[in-house]
Amino acid sequence: MIRVLLVDDQALIRAGFRALLDAEDGVEVVGEAGDGAQGLALAERHVPDIALVDIQMPVMDGIETTRRIAADPRLAATRVVILTNYGLDRYVFDALRAGASGFLLKDTDPVELLQAIRVAARGDALLSPAVTRTLISEYVSRPPEATPATTLDALTNREREVVALVARGLTNEEIAAHMVISPFTAKTHVSRAMTKLGARDRAQLVVFAYESGLVSPRRPASPR
Repeated sequence: MIRVLLVDDQALIRAGFRALLDAEDGVEVVGEAGDGAQGLALAERHVPDIALVDIQMPVMDGIETTRRIAADPRLAATRVVILTNYGLDRYVFDALRAGASGFLLKDTDPVELLQAIRVAARGDALLSPAVTRTLISEYVSRPPEATPATTLDALTNREREVVALVARGLTNEEIAAHMVISPFTAKTHVSRAMTKLGARDRAQLVVFAYESGLVSPRRPASPR
């Protein structure tokens, strides 16, 4: 059973999501909140597998709510999925830095929403290769918080290569093909890198890769 918490200040949005999720086998909505502070309190009480969190809310916004959930050891297994009306708006990368596992548009197709919840519950990042590339090109070039170079020293050369490929949006299977290793070995390298870096999931590896300088954003070529 995947336990989901809904955190959105629009009652209509919450009602629609609840109706959809309640009708799905293996998914249970454990609570609803209309602002981030209430959402954090409910997360602490219910310890959900997934918290669907709106970015713009009263009292406490979605980014701060995400940051507090990610920082709470009791909620280490809770994955935050950011809800947004506007796709790659200016808040999304800040939310990923804060600890979100990915994001969804509020008008996402119901089938895609359910699939996304299952993906996030497995600990995978909700960042497709296309979304990763767009996110990087639009947001990651902003001046980041400095990441100590010594953090990179904790990774083996193989693990650095794997993290760089994760940051390019490759799946474990694609990493395995690129590096000519088995998918199991690729998954092991990813898991070890996440452990060494204290990353909650693959989304955090993407953030680390760019903020540490391991990978640089690819800028579009200038028109002639």
